[in-house]
Amino acid sequence: MVAITTQPSSPPKVRRRRLNGPLRGGAQYWQELQHLALSNGLHAVGVAPVTDMLHAREQLQDRIDQELINGMQFTFRDPLRSTTPSKIVAGAQSMIVAALSYAAIDDEDHEANVVDYPSRVARYAWADYQQVLKDKLTVVSNQLRHDGHTSVVFADDNALVDREAAKRAGLGWYGKNANILVDGSGSFFVLGSVITSAVLPFATESKGTCGTCIRCIPACPTGAITAAGVIDGNKCLSWLLQKPGVFERQYRVALNDRIYGCDDCQTVCPPTQRKSVPVQITGGAMKFIDALWLLEATDDELMKRCEPWYVHKRNPLWLRRNALVILGNIGDPKDERVVGVLRVNISSQEPVLRAHAVWAAARLGLASLFVHLENSPQDSIVRDELENLPTLRGNL
Repeated sequence: MVAITTQPSSPPKVRRRRLNGPLRGGAQYWQELQHLALSNGLHAVGVAPVTDMLHAREQLQDRIDQELINGMQFTFRDPLRSTTPSKIVAGAQSMIVAALSYAAIDDEDHEANVVDYPSRVARYAWADYQQVLKDKLTVVSNQLRHDGHTSVVFADDNALVDREAAKRAGLGWYGKNANILVDGSGSFFVLGSVITSAVLPFATESKGTCGTCIRCIPACPTGAITAAGVIDGNKCLSWLLQKPGVFERQYRVALNDRIYGCDDCQTVCPPTQRKSVPVQITGGAMKFIDALWLLEATDDELMKRCEPWYVHKRNPLWLRRNALVILGNIGDPKDERVVGVLRVNISSQEPVLRAHAVWAAARLGLASLFVHLENSPQDSIVRDELENLPTLRGNL
């Protein structure tokens, strides 16, 4: 079993050597690089061409045209750029693509048992797997540079559609939940690449499929998988948690206790359930975080603890907004801490916090906390909440 530390240290980078004679390449050289990658803790590795990713480009444009991206940027920002790997690195000839498992063992002996309002973190964010992946890819990149090649690491980068790279490198296939299912191991993997000038043998693309299985589609709590491989960003909880602005009212109850990401379409997937590559996190995994703490902590404390997460413009406002929705779903209206936090946020100078605190208080039957707002001038988003109050939560 591979151990992954939550405090990775980056390997030193090296300059490209100038060597006399031809540079190394070909099948034997690839076998050595592959061995280096796997022995360093990467779980699957292959080589893809750097030709244009025409299929991915078409899919990105299709999602844009169908208005399914809901403000997402990342590889949607510039589909031509993110699907043209040959333009990213001068002289690029090959793309080494790797997968790192994040199927951390969940022994259920975690902080959910010691905090009052645990909010769930998606498995891919229990540790900073992207940094671990970059460190391991850098080891391979350093070897390439030492041998005289140009080499650049890309992981969690808007310059490259990593799932398409993985498919072309023979690592796996697109599942109906739009994730790459690594052959024989499911989808609990982060993906990254090393684009290099080395000439290496390309892999054969996987012929795997999901067959007739559609478990992931009905498992999505908001129905965001609208067709096989098609995700509607207007409904996907993982994106709604990151998107700035008002959290979509019709999906707040479905959010339940999630604070970052959603695993549901993966946890029901048979290959992911049965064949994931287990890893052991050392140094502490953040499987849950206290929703009340998120609302009581200082900005610096909050952002330091959630440092690896994508937070729009690094503004803790969006995490607090999400925590208020969670309190509306799981909070105890008899808990004075809950009442106090809602009272503070209902009086906040920030309209987004006021609006979501009104919703949470109404869900908990605490309308007395915001009755004074109803006859006073309010920001439009707060007024909209006051005019569309939710019903009392069912178990109260």
